[in-house]
Amino acid sequence: MSSFSDAPLLGRAVALPASPEEAKLERVANPHPGTSYVARFTAPEFTSLCPVTGQPDFAHIVIDYVPGDWLVESKSLKLYLGAFRNHGAFHEDCTIRIGKDLVTLLSPLWFRIGGYWYPRGGIPIDVFWQIGELPAGTWVPDQGVAPYRGRG
Repeated sequence: MSSFSDAPLLGRAVALPASPEEAKLERVANPHPGTSYVARFTAPEFTSLCPVTGQPDFAHIVIDYVPGDWLVESKSLKLYLGAFRNHGAFHEDCTIRIGKDLVTLLSPLWFRIGGYWYPRGGIPIDVFWQIGELPAGTWVPDQGVAPYRGRG
């Protein structure tokens, strides 16, 4: 599991971590605790490696959450996601691991992640995970990623 801290990466030049295990997810205080709103992060060029062939896998990752007391610090999230570039894991493992690491860090009121993986071998794999109850009256837009249609 990645280590967690409270934002020492912010404002410093930092190299991309070599692996998700070396990455440090950071959090900052939510300036609006008690207000139900959705924060969204989109990583349209996420990459990891197939654990069997070593070939690159590509995904469009969408992360939505309703914060409690904490927000994920965006620079640390960018570095964490980039650390998967040389990490060998199946699509399902990458998507769920990212979700669980963020839930552990943030303890959000509600969380969901969509991993929209591009096809290799002719089969796209989409992976979705959600935890918690969406607070009543909270607006959550569609993740906005169309199902894979090839060239159509």
